Amino acid sequence: MSDPKQKHWHHLTGEQVLRLLATNGQTGLDRVAVEERQHQHGPNSLARRVGDGPLLRFLLQFNQALVYILLIAVIIKLSLGAFVDAAVIFGVVLLNSIIGFVQEGKALNALEALSRTLKMETTVLRAGEKQRIDAAGLVPGDIVLLASGDKVPADLFLLRSRSLQIDESALTGESVPVDKFPGILELETPLADRTNLAYSSTLVTYGTGVGVVVATGDSTEIGRISELIASAEVIATPLTRKIAHFSRLLLYAILGLAGLTFAVGLWHGQYWVDLFMAAVALSVAMIPEGLPAVLTITLAIGVARMAKRNAIIRRLPAVETLGSTTVVCSDKTGTITRNEMTVQRLWVDGQSFELSGIGYAPEGELRLDGERHSAAEHGVVRELLRAGLLCNDAVLKRDGDAWRIEGDPTEGALLVAASKAGLDARTENARAARLETIPFESQHQYMVTLHGGDNPVVYLKGSVEKILERCTVMLGVDGSVGALDADEVLRQVNAMAGHGLRVLAFARMAVARGTTDIDHQDVCDGLTFLGLQGMIDPPREEAIHAVRACQEAGIKVKMITGDHAATAAAIAGQIGLLHTSGHAGVLTGRALEEIPDADLIDVAAHTAVFARVTPEQKLRLVEALQARGEVVAMTGDGVNDAPALRRADIGVAMGITGTDVSKEAADMVLTDDNFATIEAAVEEGRGVFDNLIKFITWILPTNAGQGLVIIAAVMAAQPLPVLPVQALWINMTTAVLLGLTLAFEPRERDIMSRPPRLSAAPILNGELIKRILLVGLLLLVGSFGLFEWALYSGRSEQEARTIAVNVFAVGQSFYLLNCRSLRYSMFRLGLFSNPLIWAGIGAMMAVQLLFTYIPLMNKLFHTAPIGWIDWGLIVAVGLAIYLVIEGEKAWRRRGASSTVTH
Repeated sequence: MSDPKQKHWHHLTGEQVLRLLATNGQTGLDRVAVEERQHQHGPNSLARRVGDGPLLRFLLQFNQALVYILLIAVIIKLSLGAFVDAAVIFGVVLLNSIIGFVQEGKALNALEALSRTLKMETTVLRAGEKQRIDAAGLVPGDIVLLASGDKVPADLFLLRSRSLQIDESALTGESVPVDKFPGILELETPLADRTNLAYSSTLVTYGTGVGVVVATGDSTEIGRISELIASAEVIATPLTRKIAHFSRLLLYAILGLAGLTFAVGLWHGQYWVDLFMAAVALSVAMIPEGLPAVLTITLAIGVARMAKRNAIIRRLPAVETLGSTTVVCSDKTGTITRNEMTVQRLWVDGQSFELSGIGYAPEGELRLDGERHSAAEHGVVRELLRAGLLCNDAVLKRDGDAWRIEGDPTEGALLVAASKAGLDARTENARAARLETIPFESQHQYMVTLHGGDNPVVYLKGSVEKILERCTVMLGVDGSVGALDADEVLRQVNAMAGHGLRVLAFARMAVARGTTDIDHQDVCDGLTFLGLQGMIDPPREEAIHAVRACQEAGIKVKMITGDHAATAAAIAGQIGLLHTSGHAGVLTGRALEEIPDADLIDVAAHTAVFARVTPEQKLRLVEALQARGEVVAMTGDGVNDAPALRRADIGVAMGITGTDVSKEAADMVLTDDNFATIEAAVEEGRGVFDNLIKFITWILPTNAGQGLVIIAAVMAAQPLPVLPVQALWINMTTAVLLGLTLAFEPRERDIMSRPPRLSAAPILNGELIKRILLVGLLLLVGSFGLFEWALYSGRSEQEARTIAVNVFAVGQSFYLLNCRSLRYSMFRLGLFSNPLIWAGIGAMMAVQLLFTYIPLMNKLFHTAPIGWIDWGLIVAVGLAIYLVIEGEKAWRRRGASSTVTH
């Protein structure tokens, strides 16, 4: 038997396929052949890839430069016997690692979800007998029988079919079921147009078929996508990249300053043990121990906020990534559109009517030239809609407040259109009971129904060409029968298709009373043409607004779909992605194949709509955009979207219509399948990132100030104003009690009018670095100055150090009020818009009083009680910091305003 992987099956005849697979189309394989092939090809399931074990994934949580710094500090503390300090620092590291392990442990389950999709039963023909077997036991050469409602168990070449339609939206993005039938196709035919093949895990929606298995397991198209998911690299988010870079810089800076301090002290003749303690104190003081914990908690708060807005985050860093997104690559079907076919245009005898309303809800109006009309005023329109209602096998049902279709979506759209015009399905079917049906078959491309009643009639619906060739006359707007102008009908069809509409034609024929059956010969000619109905899967109203909001926020939106170019162009024009007519702004998958990777980078950047693309091409487009430095969010709901979802900076899956595969591959799941939720999530993400920057801008002056105080003391050959254990106290208490409150700061009003942050931009810009250094210097002057003043006044070193530590606590409390906004005063935000700020400051002052006056704390942290005058000076330093920074912000605002004015 030939290797199934090597054949272009769609380009072969049925006889050739059976011969290559050494099987019989009438009896199937015998037991011996099945056993041999099961041994050769293995089970019809996706191979499970062995990933990193839980222990290794947990240990990898420690693989960060900032964590290395903290672990070095733990080792140093243990070597010096400071077990309490070491335990506290390691506890912080361990907590962060556990949170990261739990949050990210679900991210690599996409392959298991793919495997689950293949667990099904199927009907096969073996040794001339029909058998129901587990689909995992299928082998190449098996003959499989398909019926409506079946999930295709493997990749099949179709030998026979009857009215077979298969929903391939999860694999190709095609918005409607695809007609399937045997035949030979061109070698270059893309996957989505291979009508003689049925693909694993797609769904049979109508008809029956018989096919021979040409590929199983990893050799199927879904297996190939599995390989893409496994090979797609999960890239670091902008935040994790920047934090890693920042941590490395911090590591070098701390080690450099510690070494410099030690060397200068030796040069001054100081005892090396004291200098070593000073270097340790400097290292602990300058490490922001609370940074990883607060970052994690801030992201977790963002997760909770997004959940309230119907966005479920699966990986914490995805919260921040949304705030940095510069491009949203969206699938069309079910994401931007409703995934509900809707009739939008009717054409009868030279008149074109519009039908308002979208989706399956039977609510809308009939309009002609912008004016509202009733179907009762136009008999031919009513007859056209009645034909669509009666020549129909779908059922429209109400499910609570929602409407749903049982059956083919195209037929469902015809039911809804008739209902909007006031036609009741139950009444019409009772008035004209169906007597006979010729179901739709691919080779005939039409459906026929015979109806009794007072005026027996036959209705046809189907492709325009097939209906036209059977019609000789046309029903006019006045109810009379006139000549049929086929050329005019075709012009209208082309006009509708140019707007992305799928067009069906309708006809009727009167029959004699007592007629009970009908065949193809009876409807070969002599029919009366009724008109056309044009339908499309329309965009969501909220998606139109969301796309506009994203564009106004500087975020580029691109549509990447497996659907046809005409449909993609029509939807893109309606949502504001295309401003040209026709397909001018659309790039197809076939054209994409011819573009080299180097050129694709520019093409991807300047093209808004990509149609008829394959899973590999979606992945290429995401990678091309990332090569330009874009932060890419990719949305989707199908199996075909999973590789690109996994590779994107943030993958966004649909929660209702999305497959398990897409959900497991994604970083975020939309519980309402609403593109508008992405815009809301971006807004939340920007707010989270804004609060993270505020926190980093707030916390670093503490570390810088403490480091500068220790360096100044060594340079001046003075006692250390802050001991290592005191530095640890400051860092942890201020981070948790003060800094964490910034995570709850409400979003600033103008956050969506700002451009996206550039992925290459550092966490802190020059303006914020200057502010951090300014606050660090103010803390240095305040703490070191009061420390020296206390010693000069005859206070003990314990009292002087207590004053110095409280300068940092109070100074950071005042500076916290500055950091509520990096641009504006807290009075503009509202004094109590974030009440947790005041609660945090109150809690900080409470623990500082304990730190200062409780004997046990005095013993543990080498502190001593201080007087009211000392507190007055400490508060004065904090107030000075607040006023200086508010003055600096006001000066920068005036400078920015002046620049804009000129």
